[in-house]
Amino acid sequence: MYLATHATQRWPRQSWPLHDIYIFRMTKKQKLELTWIGKENRPKLEPRILLEDPAKSYHARHRVTASDFFDNRLIFGDNLLALKALEGEFSGKVKCVFIDPPYNTGSAFTHYDDGVEHSIWLSLMRDRLEIIRRLLSEDGSLWITIDDNEAHYLKVLCDELLGRANFVANVIWQKRFSPNSTAIHLSDSHDHVLVYAREKGSWKRNLLPRTEKADSNYKNPDNDSRGFWTSSDLSARNYYSLGQYPVTAPSGREIPGPPPGRYWTISKEKFLELDADKRIWWGAKGDNQPRLKRFLNEVREGVVPQTVWGHDEVGHTQEAKKETLAFNSDDVFTTPKPERLMKRIVELATNPGDLVLDSFAGSGTTGAVAHKMGRRWIMVELGEHCHTHIIPRMQKVIDGVDPGGITETVGWKGGGGFRYYRLAPSLLEKDKWGNWVINHDYNAAMLAEALCKLEGFTYAPSDAVYWQHGHSTERDFIYVTTASLTHEQLQQLTDEVGPDRTLLVLCTAFRSRGEFSNLTVKKIPKHVLSRCEWGHDDYSLRVENLPKAPPKPGQQGLFDGEETQ
Repeated sequence: MYLATHATQRWPRQSWPLHDIYIFRMTKKQKLELTWIGKENRPKLEPRILLEDPAKSYHARHRVTASDFFDNRLIFGDNLLALKALEGEFSGKVKCVFIDPPYNTGSAFTHYDDGVEHSIWLSLMRDRLEIIRRLLSEDGSLWITIDDNEAHYLKVLCDELLGRANFVANVIWQKRFSPNSTAIHLSDSHDHVLVYAREKGSWKRNLLPRTEKADSNYKNPDNDSRGFWTSSDLSARNYYSLGQYPVTAPSGREIPGPPPGRYWTISKEKFLELDADKRIWWGAKGDNQPRLKRFLNEVREGVVPQTVWGHDEVGHTQEAKKETLAFNSDDVFTTPKPERLMKRIVELATNPGDLVLDSFAGSGTTGAVAHKMGRRWIMVELGEHCHTHIIPRMQKVIDGVDPGGITETVGWKGGGGFRYYRLAPSLLEKDKWGNWVINHDYNAAMLAEALCKLEGFTYAPSDAVYWQHGHSTERDFIYVTTASLTHEQLQQLTDEVGPDRTLLVLCTAFRSRGEFSNLTVKKIPKHVLSRCEWGHDDYSLRVENLPKAPPKPGQQGLFDGEETQ
């Protein structure tokens, strides 16, 4: 094991500050893992159902284009429970996940000291990233904005959860364009964007659209009939066995070879072929070192993206705050991301019609940009700004009256819509005697859908057959009822199901004088009591992750088999 600590001196084991301790350990497979206080605590998440509120859903009055999407989702509720709720339907279907999680700068958990913050933050991220990975399609990608406070720990955590081989890049985004004169040490000007592919071999990034600035480098000083061109060096430092030979310039000047320490990048035969085709540029007087002409009409349709994104390319925080003023000037969102930044990510990671997910929606920038760019989207937000910021923003986007951000750049005219959902309450609650019972807020349809999700069935109630509430295969069904079933009722069910089908029956009680080969009968809620943590509605801060008290002198140390000093 390797211990990472901020300590500058060797302290007695029993006096190590818990808030500064992280452990990097090598597993049996020689895989580096990050360990922290409380990592072993994992929530048993309840797969909640989603309830639509039509009053908060919003759609354009008419279709603007044939590619308008109306099935986008805005989900209000704890984002970990929301991710779990999405897992059954959307596993392997999300092309791009963008998240802008709390940066854990000291204000994220105001009631706990710094050390507890780090441990809880890592657990918070671990639990969400595990589900996000399952939601991503094989050719999907994950993009995370983060600052220096947790970026490097997050990188190790992502290596563990998504695979180090699937790491794509650490993009540097210049979020500020002027120095902070009140900075105590160095003025912070950038954030990180960590990029991971679900399967790096399957993921293909798009090229960036060519800009006028990129095309301005192309000229035509020799009036070449093939149009505008630029030139590139024909030599490199990489060794090339055929890259040492003399050339003769049009002026008659003999050039003995490439510059010292370099090699021509092509063979002599290829050089002569290109020169005959007037693809070698010798300078205006025909006397310079040769360079290769590259024509604008022959270059790729886009530009290869780089890992440093300046504020002039993708916006900055002040620009983002001004964008939020357009839909809520009374309560400016404090940490928005500019639409140009999201546009860069969406255009690199997706194509029109692809699904984009943001489970830390904030002010709704991801949904606004994805909508304007013709992508489908899902956003999750627990804070009240889901209603004060996101809904007003998306309504303006859909109505085509949002003039800010990338609206003009992409030619957005409005259209499409979204459905608003909230997480259903927990399926089980305790009665006044402390017994777990079915939540009184659940009606029959909600109960059937919730138990279908919990048991891994597709909820698809039949209009013709009362006992078909869902199916796992074409011949395996589920029936949910709060009734107490008699032997005669079960006999009737087994006769209707027949010998070629099977049925899982979930009821509050039953009586049977024998077994039925095509029925599996279970009591609820007893059958599901041990499945989940019932009644948990907020996983943003979990007390279970608080560290244990440090060992007293003479007790066993932090590492198995070691004694404290």
